[in-house]
Amino acid sequence: MSIASTNRMTPYLFLAPAGLVLAFALFYPICYMIYASFLDWNPSQRIGEADFVGLRNYFKLFGDPAFRESLGVTLKFAAVVVTVEMFLGVGLALLLDRNIRGMSVLRTLFILPMMIAPIVVGLMWRYMYHPTVGIFNKTLKSWGFDGVPWLSDGDWAFASVVIADVWQWTPFIFILSLAALQSLPQSAIEASKIDGATGWQQIIYIKLPLMLPVLIVTLLLRLIDSFKVLEVILVMTNGGPGLSTEILSLRINRTASEFRELGEAAAMSNLLLIVLLILTFTMFIYNKAQDARAARLRRVEEEA
Repeated sequence: MSIASTNRMTPYLFLAPAGLVLAFALFYPICYMIYASFLDWNPSQRIGEADFVGLRNYFKLFGDPAFRESLGVTLKFAAVVVTVEMFLGVGLALLLDRNIRGMSVLRTLFILPMMIAPIVVGLMWRYMYHPTVGIFNKTLKSWGFDGVPWLSDGDWAFASVVIADVWQWTPFIFILSLAALQSLPQSAIEASKIDGATGWQQIIYIKLPLMLPVLIVTLLLRLIDSFKVLEVILVMTNGGPGLSTEILSLRINRTASEFRELGEAAAMSNLLLIVLLILTFTMFIYNKAQDARAARLRRVEEEA
């Protein structure tokens, strides 16, 4: 083997042990879960003792009204929280994209909710939503209004978990949006000012279009994460009242631990994995398209 070939192979040889460990830790559980989804399996059995039932678990899921409702709640939750968080996060970034005294302190305060453990977030909001001693109802009653059934009414419970998620994850959108704003080419903004563009025109025609690649990736990241929310809703409502806040990850947990149907839980997990893979590949393809577009523009500039 030549020295050049050895040099090319050296990085891969160093990465091989970590790659093998990662492949085993990643692919083995996924293959195990896929195999389990074809079995009628419960916790009292070893996986080798379970009966093979083929696609029965998948057909059973799509015939289950509770699963369809959980899937609908998941899609609704993801759409609402991501839309609200994108609107608030980008809006805050545009509002605070200026020289403000103490901006570093403000950024630290904004990211604090992201640093709190999800279990703590769930407990904190559950206590604040308490019908008698919670701060929200106590404040409403002190102002002469009736208390709100935050966690005991289906519609209010859904709104309550949305508010908690928005509070925790809007800072993520804000930080990425602010970073995108501060990396924009100042020449384009200065040129728009010279042409007489107003502040709103700069935002609509200059800043947002230039931020779009970062915003799309940020949106996809939050969308992926919103499908995996579990702890906050588990602590706040446990999916209730009824199934009004039971998202798919919580349904999977209940199917495995409460209903003891491990095969069905594995089938649900596979369906959720497919959705997440679709979103992940969408982000990957978009990034590749952006890189290809940037490369074409560089070639055009060099030829010119």
